[in-house]
Amino acid sequence: QVQLVESGGGLVQAGGSLRLSCATSGGVFSIGWFRQAPGKEREFVASITRGGSRTAYADAVKGRFTISRDNAKRTVYLQMNNLKPTDTANYYCARRGSACSGEGCYDVSKYDYWGQGTQVTVSS
Repeated sequence: QVQLVESGGGLVQAGGSLRLSCATSGGVFSIGWFRQAPGKEREFVASITRGGSRTAYADAVKGRFTISRDNAKRTVYLQMNNLKPTDTANYYCARRGSACSGEGCYDVSKYDYWGQGTQVTVSS
């Protein structure tokens, strides 16, 4: 059974850091991180392939966020540095369920199992 559970969210001041975790069960998958702010659509943040050899980032987080994984622990991480108030959102991890390439992998429809989300709030 596929399950994803996020943790690590919280309240942090602008310029601070947080590390989100996505604990998975049911296999090893390509994983994406997404976020959704109130009144906005869910948007792609970062993704990583099963083996961890390929990663991708949204322009808004490049150079500040790093996605990584530890397959022995079945966990995917999102290290977020130099956080900004505009990063405030509920963050979700999801399993990529469909083949895709390039920016096609930014589409939420390519992901089939989702966690419950973890809230990140960045104060100014």
